[in-house]
Amino acid sequence: MVSRKPRPAPIGISIKNEGERAVLVPTGDWTTDNLGKMDKRLRAMEAQLDGMPVAFDVCALGRIDLAGAFVLGRTVRSCSHPHMEFNFIGEHRVAQKLMAEADAHSEVCPDPPAPYNLGQLILIRSGRAVMQALNEGAETAAFFGQLMVTFWRVITNPRRIRFNAIVNVAEEAGVNALPIIALLAFFIGAVVAFLGANLLERFGAALFTVDLVALAVLREFGVMMMALILAGRSNSAFTAHIGAMKMRQEIDAMQVLGMDTFEVLVLPRVIACIIMAPILAFAAIIAGLVGGGLVTWAVLDVSPTLFVARMQENVPLIHFWVGIAKAPVFALAISLIGCRQGLLVEGNVQSLGERTTASVVQALFTVIFIDAVFAMIYLELDW
Repeated sequence: MVSRKPRPAPIGISIKNEGERAVLVPTGDWTTDNLGKMDKRLRAMEAQLDGMPVAFDVCALGRIDLAGAFVLGRTVRSCSHPHMEFNFIGEHRVAQKLMAEADAHSEVCPDPPAPYNLGQLILIRSGRAVMQALNEGAETAAFFGQLMVTFWRVITNPRRIRFNAIVNVAEEAGVNALPIIALLAFFIGAVVAFLGANLLERFGAALFTVDLVALAVLREFGVMMMALILAGRSNSAFTAHIGAMKMRQEIDAMQVLGMDTFEVLVLPRVIACIIMAPILAFAAIIAGLVGGGLVTWAVLDVSPTLFVARMQENVPLIHFWVGIAKAPVFALAISLIGCRQGLLVEGNVQSLGERTTASVVQALFTVIFIDAVFAMIYLELDW
């Protein structure tokens, strides 16, 4: 004989007033399968209660699960004491316990804000972006100040300098980045030479392509290629490495052992980047000039000897120093931002990804902003 599953008792609820409180009388089985048909009625009751104290008469209540307990408990959210102990009339095996659990582990979602029109939304998001940028700038300045304090403490006690860490970071962030920086600078120099030859040849001034390539690579493109690769490669590596240490609680362990995280993690990276940046920028300049020289040789039949002689004659050495002088400043900003974002990582992978993205974006923006500031300074100095 096949046993049949018992049919659930009809679900229902009524309300009665007893003085200053309302008594809800649920009947039948308040289980997940039955709740859909009661939702509209329960929401109408919630409006009818209007903050009145509520009690539950569970004498006629059948089975109840956690979903049913949550839906029943929802009716008292608007009362004067929504998280008070539920008052019950009669006894039930699990109703009181389940309703208390549902009330303790659930939150009321706030009402959605009124929709903004497009103009308001643009103003709000613009204002938030400006405030966030100002806060980031202030916090980065404070981070730089703390780094300077640590640097002074280490300089006054040279035994605290971690030479092994500096050499390791210099190899990782500098020497290993040399091939890609030189390759990109080579192609940038070639592209500038192609464009210059194509444009200047129309005016019978093709030889000035040498001057154009030399000025562009010496002043801007060489050091900018170095900075952009550092910002996209080494900066993100700093953030990811320090952030992973933060997630594994290694930084907390360092602090427990009395180690200064600025001295151990930040300062070696900053010093290594500042040392390697001029070397990488010099390599990028040489690669860019080689690329431009090969293109002018192939397209304009300007021999390498003539290219070098023309450059020495018409391009003063000051342009080289103008470009190289920007390299340590770029390196300082890039390494500072990468280390700061790494220390801000929280204990989850999503935070690590967000901070790495923010690190690269901020570094690129800062490099371009600093380059613009240098351009204005050099313009005033007539360099």
